[in-house]
Amino acid sequence: MSSIQEKLKKFALALVNEDKAEIIIPTYDDATGFWFGGGNMVEAKDGTLYISGRYRNFGDSRTGLDLGDRGLELAIFESKDKGKSFQKIHSILKSELPQGVLSIEGTSLHFNKDGDIELFISSEKAENSYPEHLKEFLKPGTGVWSIDLIKAHSVKELTVGKIQHIVSCTDSQFIHVKDPFYYTSYTGDEYLMFCTHPFNWSSSNTAYMKRKGQDIAFETPVWEFFRRGYTWDVAMTRGTCVFDMPQIGVLKDKRVSLFFYDGGEGLRNMDQHNKAVQRPRGYSCEELGGLAYIENGDPKSVQRISVDMPIFLSPYGTACSRYVNILQTSEGIYATWQQSQKSKAQPLVMNFLSNKEIEELLS
Repeated sequence: MSSIQEKLKKFALALVNEDKAEIIIPTYDDATGFWFGGGNMVEAKDGTLYISGRYRNFGDSRTGLDLGDRGLELAIFESKDKGKSFQKIHSILKSELPQGVLSIEGTSLHFNKDGDIELFISSEKAENSYPEHLKEFLKPGTGVWSIDLIKAHSVKELTVGKIQHIVSCTDSQFIHVKDPFYYTSYTGDEYLMFCTHPFNWSSSNTAYMKRKGQDIAFETPVWEFFRRGYTWDVAMTRGTCVFDMPQIGVLKDKRVSLFFYDGGEGLRNMDQHNKAVQRPRGYSCEELGGLAYIENGDPKSVQRISVDMPIFLSPYGTACSRYVNILQTSEGIYATWQQSQKSKAQPLVMNFLSNKEIEELLS
């Protein structure tokens, strides 16, 4: 690992600090299968912080969504005291969404150049189906994921009546499209990145679409942007955030962006040999945190730092640590993510680095 990679890893570990993380939005029940997260934090011009995410109650999609209230609610919280407290100010239930939505998944808030707020939302829709030759592989009671957009002048005006389709896929290799996150590069280029799954749910990978100016339209998706790895992330590589590093200290003359992603070795928890080294392996819904980086604003330059092992592991529960999101403000940098607890619930947690701490880490 190069000296720059070591510095990036050290910085990321200080930012996504599993031991210093504080719960900011708890789950509806402190038990396995209950989550809040899969969204992001943005800052309005007046300094108000907004967090989007989805509540998930216990349910098992392998046997159909009727066994639990999975992906039941999209919620938006605000903080007017710089992250010391958050209050729910807006909510959209899956029952309110059109198109037979079975489950709400990842979301992303974005303030565009006009000052309007955009909410990208992924959901599982019963009306979406598999290609004719694969229809028998779609489990009863389930659907196919796609991504929509709600655009408004304010958070409270984000209503389902304004929803617009953004991206879906009929290619069996990438047919499930979900977990969007927005990235505006220092170059001014804007991207919507998202996770894909094949029809058989054997893996997850990351794709992106570049935006055409202020239009709703995006360019043709780049489906094979960041594929699963070869070791601990051989089954899953789901990007969750790209963050342009400050150009200070050792990065003064470099343009580097951190790429956070979730990974795992399988879709199911694997039995380990009782005489082998025991370690978290990551599996569906209990992913572990990985790190990569991008140079000079080019997404295709992405390189893994977490080649052999994950970097972010919760000290509790299943070790799950996922959906990292980073926001830089004038006071410092916020990191939020879902973190497994002793109960195996996954609330949203947060850590903050001040500008002074950032300078010291990059000196």
